Amino acid sequence: MNLTDLTQRPPRSPRLKLGGYVILPRMLDKGRAELAGKSGEYHFACPLDQHFLSFTGLAADAILDLLKQGKSDSEVIALIREQTKQNEWEIIYWSEFHIRRGPTDNESRQYFIETLQKIAPDRDDVATWFDLLDVDDFASFGGAA
Repeated sequence: MNLTDLTQRPPRSPRLKLGGYVILPRMLDKGRAELAGKSGEYHFACPLDQHFLSFTGLAADAILDLLKQGKSDSEVIALIREQTKQNEWEIIYWSEFHIRRGPTDNESRQYFIETLQKIAPDRDDVATWFDLLDVDDFASFGGAA
């Protein structure tokens, strides 16, 4: 099994794609780390992962079962393609939407700004949820935000 230790490094960026899907590589890292008991502060099937699961119609347990079997990223995406109905254009548009998605209501804007102020108060280039996650991951492991 490809073990991932998220106590030593963050999962892959949410903007990284596998089979055209953003979020998926990060979710796989968190699933592998959970199975190894090395997930640290990260959670498999978190709200971000739920966006992918909802779009594909897959269950978190089904993905975790593939990881328990030691499936590689290539094997996982091949099985996902067999089980889902999205065409290439739908995946592209869905992924682009998530790459560009930022807070859209007052409550999420407040959370976004408060989180950014804690981890990188001098950054004025963080505008999307993926930007925030990338900065948080980097800062959490000793990087200068």
